[in-house]
Amino acid sequence: MNRICSLNLEHVSPARLMRPEISRRPSSSAPAGDAATVALLRRWFWSRKPDAGFVLTDFPATLLQAKVFDEWLDARAVPLDAVILADAATAASPVAEHYRTLGLLTEAAEYAA
Repeated sequence: MNRICSLNLEHVSPARLMRPEISRRPSSSAPAGDAATVALLRRWFWSRKPDAGFVLTDFPATLLQAKVFDEWLDARAVPLDAVILADAATAASPVAEHYRTLGLLTEAAEYAA
């Protein structure tokens, strides 16, 4: 992970994007759930420079999010280089299986050293 952190890539996480959204709205109308996460990440994805590299943390977290993200990548002709599995506990998750099937899933341990 240190090697990835040393690259000049935009690091994006749903939690980081949620904070400003929540602070702008009254607590009764704060975004919640999968739909809000997808909406925020969609806004980020379509507003970024197409040739800029990025690292996503905690997204996609569900198989639905992974399939939506794949559609965004296809629509913009952006290749996905790798999906790094940082937590061994999620190795059998539907998201991990999805990216393993596509040949993109790698273990974080492969990038250590």
